[in-house]
Amino acid sequence: MATNGVQASAHGRSRWQLMPAACDVSVTNACNAACDFCSFARNKHRVERRRWIDRGGLARALPILYRRGIRYLNFQGGEPLMHREIQQLVADARAAGMRPTIITNGWFLPQKLPGLIAAGLNSLLVSIDSHSMALHENNRGLPGLGQRLGAGLKLAREAGLSPIASVTMSRLVEYDKLPELLKPLGFDAVTFCYPRRAALGSSSLIYEQNSDLLKFEDGELIAALSEIRALKRNFRVLNSSAALGEIERHIRGEPECFPCVGGHKYFYLDWDLNIWRCEDWKEPMGSVFDFERIPDQRDRCTACMISCYRDTSVLMHAGIALADAARALAQGRVEQATGLLARRSVGRSLGAVTENLGQLTRML
Repeated sequence: MATNGVQASAHGRSRWQLMPAACDVSVTNACNAACDFCSFARNKHRVERRRWIDRGGLARALPILYRRGIRYLNFQGGEPLMHREIQQLVADARAAGMRPTIITNGWFLPQKLPGLIAAGLNSLLVSIDSHSMALHENNRGLPGLGQRLGAGLKLAREAGLSPIASVTMSRLVEYDKLPELLKPLGFDAVTFCYPRRAALGSSSLIYEQNSDLLKFEDGELIAALSEIRALKRNFRVLNSSAALGEIERHIRGEPECFPCVGGHKYFYLDWDLNIWRCEDWKEPMGSVFDFERIPDQRDRCTACMISCYRDTSVLMHAGIALADAARALAQGRVEQATGLLARRSVGRSLGAVTENLGQLTRML
């Protein structure tokens, strides 16, 4: 893997910016849950000091993120609803011209969701760990969570939101039984998080590499991907078929088709307002306040299996190819432009976009 990405000037970005970018924002490292496969868990004592993103600092950073092309801001944690100003953070993002999303364990939804909706929340993801609510509550260490989820998701649907279940692929999941839990709760779609394998010297606390729930042999993980494909016949799965195929190639060690857009069209912002190319990277790109001077990273990285980056890379691939081809045409390089658009990966990307068109439309 190359260490120096393809650099793009601020002028080049603004001129050929044909699609919006996204940024995950960790607003806190505090969490009220005790998940076995997360190092933020309240009972693991990995968090030495609770951190909270500064609302004023983020507000100053939002125009910088916007000028860099970011239109989707995804608030995460820890547990983001523990941040005392989470409603204001959502309102600030909306006022800055962005579409705010939250991923939460759902414990605080009944109290917090009405204010978040009023603030302009665009999308809601809720973490679900199993087909069984008993197993889910046990892993989260939150008895009674199911009842709170039911109340919160009812509010979401009444407000016109279509909540999405975010399920980590683990040994707690029987994929064919998931609809029996998700449909009554009010979910009409699910997205799967692929189990992470240590990469890049990451110190991300979201990943607990010692959890037995996430330890799979390659064959087991490939079989689980097949079960997810089968689930598509009975329930809406947002991981595209092309993305699932890409992860299977990654597991097998085969050449991959879609370079990650992390550091180019997808970024990660931590509670100290440092910008990263992804949350699994070993070091930040720099302060968010220097973001406009930091070049894009386009070194065809395929080192990790973080679903939000890898799945998004598949969806964005065709649009990025179109922007690159437009740039090449403007410079008189017709053959290069044609070659960029003629790649088989572009067709696969367009197929993934078509497959997820309904959800993408809801996010606009």
